[in-house]
Amino acid sequence: MSSKKLKNENELVKKAIELGVKYGEARGVVEFEPTDSSSEKILYIYRLLVHDNVIQPLPEDQVSQKSMRHKLAIWASKQ
Repeated sequence: MSSKKLKNENELVKKAIELGVKYGEARGVVEFEPTDSSSEKILYIYRLLVHDNVIQPLPEDQVSQKSMRHKLAIWASKQ
């Protein structure tokens, strides 16, 4: 399965991080630090959304920074 890059994927990833941070903090499960890298946030948000059954998990052997970014961008595009 090849994931087609979304037209504005980078903007959607930024939106997903923003939404994911709010989501995680609203649930009281995480407090992000300004020093957290976007890749750390992406991993955490991806795992949290999968855990909460908000998004479908990727097959474990396909989990990568790129695939998680894509998955979160698709999620953000539907918000």
